[in-house]
Amino acid sequence: MYGKGSREDGNQSSLGEFILLGVSDRPQLELLLFVLILISYTITLLGNTTIIMVSWLDPHLHTPMYFFLSNLSFLDLCYTTSVGPQMLLNFRRSHKSISWAGCVAQLYISLSLGCTECLLLAIMAYDRYAAICQPLRYTAIMSLRFCLQLAATSWLCGFGNSMLQTILTLRLPRCGRNQIDNLFCEVPALLKLACIDTSANEAKLLAGAVIFLLVPLGFILMSYVYIGTAVLKIHSAKGRFKAFNTCASHLVVVSLFYGTGISMYLQPPSSYSQQRGKIVSLFYTMVTPMLNPFIYTLRNKEVALQKVLRRNPTTQGTQAERAPWLPCYGVYQVNPGKMARNDCLPWLSRRED
Repeated sequence: MYGKGSREDGNQSSLGEFILLGVSDRPQLELLLFVLILISYTITLLGNTTIIMVSWLDPHLHTPMYFFLSNLSFLDLCYTTSVGPQMLLNFRRSHKSISWAGCVAQLYISLSLGCTECLLLAIMAYDRYAAICQPLRYTAIMSLRFCLQLAATSWLCGFGNSMLQTILTLRLPRCGRNQIDNLFCEVPALLKLACIDTSANEAKLLAGAVIFLLVPLGFILMSYVYIGTAVLKIHSAKGRFKAFNTCASHLVVVSLFYGTGISMYLQPPSSYSQQRGKIVSLFYTMVTPMLNPFIYTLRNKEVALQKVLRRNPTTQGTQAERAPWLPCYGVYQVNPGKMARNDCLPWLSRRED
């Protein structure tokens, strides 16, 4: 089942391991990628850990929006850790191997987290839809129990689909081939090693990509159509700008993640370019998780302004009039005068009771 590396290429592989070719034919590029990925991985760890800690420690951020953002940050931490350290290790050693068990773990975990992120981004779009289009029912819709159910469903579906794809991929005979022309273990690259027709596996992979990429993306686009319609009804140009700005961060993340994921998985693995695939896979495993904290923390000014308004007694009761489209701890107000404080802090108000 496990192959040996080609003697002609001078590989030192043994039974039970794979050789990750990566960019081993370009030593200078390897060094550059090592530095860039090390920086990216460090920033990812610091940025996403900060978001999780701040969202947990600040009671005013105990809202659906920051609950899902914390889930996304934790997911990105695990995602980059599942592939980053192995990549860095292989860039600095001549024998670029990974054990069979390590490859299986990397394949399963990275694919699980990728599928989960697809669903989680769709859930975050629904949260924004409920906040903007159904502001008076927002607290009833996005209850703590419902948010926990949504998050748990996304994680379970992601890991379930990955289990199926991993088993189907590893059952394929490789006839002694163990050189993976990629930076890490991934389904399209592993399908290339099979010595039989993989049309059935490619069809199942495509079906999974449609379910976990196109369906959530379609849901997100539909949500933003409703959001855009609601925003355009606002008479104030400043109010419209603030409304669009609150959703811009999520749209940027959606574009980056789904764009690279679709270009990688919505085509037959037998037809895609290996070099292009390496760049694309690097982007959605290392670059996007690094950018997420920067993109979402553009909201820091709004969070800081909320704290100032809460601390200044002269502004209490007039916050909605001064900034009608300022997120009220994660709830966007279309009719701010009709919402009480407990409507803005649904989870926190329960704790106070």
